Amino acid sequence: MTDDTRPTPHAAVSNEITGGVFFHTVIQGRDITVQLPPQITPALSGLPASSPTFTGRNREVDALLQSLAPDHGDGKPALVSAVAGLAGIGKTELVLQVANKALKRNGWFPGGALFTDLFGYDNERRLTPEHALDSMLRALGIAGEHIPDQLQDRARLYRSVLAAYAEQGKRILVIIDNASSADQAKPLLPSDGVNAALVTSRHTLDIGARLHDLDILGPDAAVDVVRQALQHSRGSNDTRVDDQPEQAKAVAELCGHLPLALQIVAALLAEAPTRPLASLAQDLSDVQHRLSELQREDKAVRSAFELSHQHLTADQARLFRLLSLTPGPDISSEAAAHLIGGVQQSTRRLLDGLARAHLIEHGRTWGRWRMHDLVRIYAEEEGHQRTIEDNRDAALRALCMHYQIGAGNAFEHLSALPGRPVPERFRDREDALAWLEAERLNLTAIALNGPSFGNPGIGISLAFTLSKFFTLRGYTDDFIAVEESAVHSLRQIGDPRGLSWALDLLGSALRDARRLDESINAHKESLMWHITIGNREGEATAEYNLGLTLQFAHQWNDAIGHFTNALTITHEVGDLQGQASALTGLGAALSEVGRFSDAINALSQAMAIDREVGNRHGEAFALGNLGIALRRDERPDEAIEALRRAATLFRELGDHKNEYLARWSILAEGGSGEL
Repeated sequence: MTDDTRPTPHAAVSNEITGGVFFHTVIQGRDITVQLPPQITPALSGLPASSPTFTGRNREVDALLQSLAPDHGDGKPALVSAVAGLAGIGKTELVLQVANKALKRNGWFPGGALFTDLFGYDNERRLTPEHALDSMLRALGIAGEHIPDQLQDRARLYRSVLAAYAEQGKRILVIIDNASSADQAKPLLPSDGVNAALVTSRHTLDIGARLHDLDILGPDAAVDVVRQALQHSRGSNDTRVDDQPEQAKAVAELCGHLPLALQIVAALLAEAPTRPLASLAQDLSDVQHRLSELQREDKAVRSAFELSHQHLTADQARLFRLLSLTPGPDISSEAAAHLIGGVQQSTRRLLDGLARAHLIEHGRTWGRWRMHDLVRIYAEEEGHQRTIEDNRDAALRALCMHYQIGAGNAFEHLSALPGRPVPERFRDREDALAWLEAERLNLTAIALNGPSFGNPGIGISLAFTLSKFFTLRGYTDDFIAVEESAVHSLRQIGDPRGLSWALDLLGSALRDARRLDESINAHKESLMWHITIGNREGEATAEYNLGLTLQFAHQWNDAIGHFTNALTITHEVGDLQGQASALTGLGAALSEVGRFSDAINALSQAMAIDREVGNRHGEAFALGNLGIALRRDERPDEAIEALRRAATLFRELGDHKNEYLARWSILAEGGSGEL
């Protein structure tokens, strides 16, 4: 070895290192030439064992292998690939499977593989980059006495050694497992453009890598994990998964299709060969104890999540725990801000941090977020232990209030007549409908669970404000469930006025589901309560809705009687919009009994009133029924025109169900369904 770092007036500083030995003073040089010794035995083949039951990741394996190929065919150097995902998602197993395949490819990595586990999320075992580089340099054949002390020096030496291997045709695959930050991983990455690296982390790291976010397994692959693991442990005679396919599917779903959880349940089944899958599914169905069931020896889903939780900042951790209060499958950034009492922009930054940690993920649209089922259970457990610290009860109240106010404002937009003031919460009717659509599952869940939240009033409120939206979009099951819950609550608290209106809405929901006998009974009870408390407007509404249901039941004459009663009362109280509705129903019923002239007259009056008051939805219904009456009166051209105008109005109002019915009627009349 020669070392000359003394500058002279006539020569540039240079270094030549031979024999594979490095001194600290080498770092002071400008140029480094590394010559590896002829015979070295570095530890470049000591990969951890990979699972023999790996399945369901073909697409991910192919993508990673493509990034590792020595010649991409596009002239670009080999890329560093970073695999990120939730704890227990199978990141390490994936890169080990890929590494083993890559090492078997002829000429891909003649120098072997260099593996290090940084234990980035374990406070007791976490490796600093300095310590990791020490081990990696030793594995590369560098003697301990020649390894520098400082991180920067070790990193330069490490990269120089990797580059020397590459120059001699000994390309190396570096595998960096469990990195918790970019600072922990970056010093370990090759920089020569020849050697390649795979990095795993629970965070999406900014290390200049090609990013691969790993998702849960598909349902079939999840079941296959359990099948393969069982047969690997017990042999092909263990056919419990194939013998009990529905129970196997249930177990996989209760595991959230998370590979770690699936491996645990497979091990639990393997150690109890007579245990049926139904027994395990029953135990896992208990949400309060599910995470306790998902543990065995040194593997536990809760412990995996706990390490990620401990890695969060205080604000991130509080938001993470409070997100378990979300009643539906996802939450918007706006709602999350109400949950923690913050502004939306700063809340979004916290959500971004949780997403980078893969404790939450982006929802079905931008600005929405969701949690894996098992993560949600863990967050809820942790949240209950910190109820006072997190101000959990107040957070839930604020979230419910956000949804209650939003639904009320949206209802006002859907119900507003032209010229009437509407809340500024939404730009217009379409914006209100879009918000209701995005939040439907959350709103429905809150309405159904209001009593369990200690707030039955919110369920009652939502039963009224969501009714128009449910009708417009045809969410009949939600409509019925929410109204039944409200009726139950109102009976319990003894509110006859609220009960009378809720029963009327329930009757309408049941009518939409064609449960006509139940609908008739609900409307009759509603009518009885309105009469009892002397509510004439409510009485008119109940008469009208009862007439509609009787019409659906083909009890035309009875329907005509109730529509007539509704018309009389609305005249009495001066309710123009109610008169128009009653006339529309009456005209439709008269048409059914062959009184076409009377029907057309009633429907024409209804249209005139609806236009006067600006009720476009009512006008659309009147037009649709007028088209049917005109068709029966053998006036096809006028019928098609009326139906086309009705379909146009329904489309503009977002009423897809009735738009479809109007289009269908146009086609039945021989016209074009195009508007």
